[in-house]
Amino acid sequence: MMLGAVLAGGQSSRFGSDKALALLDGETLLARAVAALSRWCDAVVVVGRADAAVQTLADWPRPGMGPLGGIAAALRHAGHNGCGEVLTLGVDCADLPGDLPALLGPAPAYAASQPVIGRWPASALGDVEAILNGSGKHSLRALAERLGARAVQLPRDPANINTPADLAELEKRHGL
Repeated sequence: MMLGAVLAGGQSSRFGSDKALALLDGETLLARAVAALSRWCDAVVVVGRADAAVQTLADWPRPGMGPLGGIAAALRHAGHNGCGEVLTLGVDCADLPGDLPALLGPAPAYAASQPVIGRWPASALGDVEAILNGSGKHSLRALAERLGARAVQLPRDPANINTPADLAELEKRHGL
């Protein structure tokens, strides 16, 4: 079984408001991310925020740990709920390929252009914990290196919406 995890705990400082609630084609980025993962995964959670249409999880071991804190929470949840893998993406990712899980299979693997888009084995929790408790870099690339994860070049780079200008550019591409 695969758990889908939307990482939504960022500060949205470059966006200027809660980007999870920003609209693209009349739908919030959060709802779009949940819908994308729901097509591929047996269950979906949102990590790093308290309100969502699906189950939410707090970052682990505490807030402020960046994407690794979100992934750690998702891996813990997966392990406790019989899911062998976690497919992650940021709330600000859009225009994902329809065959994303296959492109990232087998785990561990991540999108070369956006490591937050990844397929991780639930058994990697100990590795994430070691990184978060260590003095080195707390980065997704550190996790990928530790696990020997493959960097996968996707057919096209998914959108990464960090600013209102990024959202406007994506709307323009979609003809909205």
